[in-house]
Amino acid sequence: MSSLDHIGPLAATIGGGFFLGILIGFAIRKVVRVVAVVAGLFFAGLACLQYQQIIDINWAKLQVAFQNTITTLANETTQIPGFTSSTSPAISNLGIPLTGSVSMGFAIGFMKG
Repeated sequence: MSSLDHIGPLAATIGGGFFLGILIGFAIRKVVRVVAVVAGLFFAGLACLQYQQIIDINWAKLQVAFQNTITTLANETTQIPGFTSSTSPAISNLGIPLTGSVSMGFAIGFMKG
């Protein structure tokens, strides 16, 4: 078995990961854009209602609530239950090319989305 027999699966892994990364980056960019627009319109509506003195908003209390929520989410995502770092040798051999190609594709898809 020559060393050229390993190039085909490796190229498929790198190419497939790259295009998967582009699709994921493009989709996430679109979702983030929609969420940002909806959140911006929501807060603009709240500010408008407060300006017209229809509602009264305690912005300092709202900021503290959002900071606590973001801190809780950040702490929870770093501790994934049931995650183990042991991998089989076959997966670890393709891990670096796959991860590198997916991350490059993600960056390009996110920039172009």
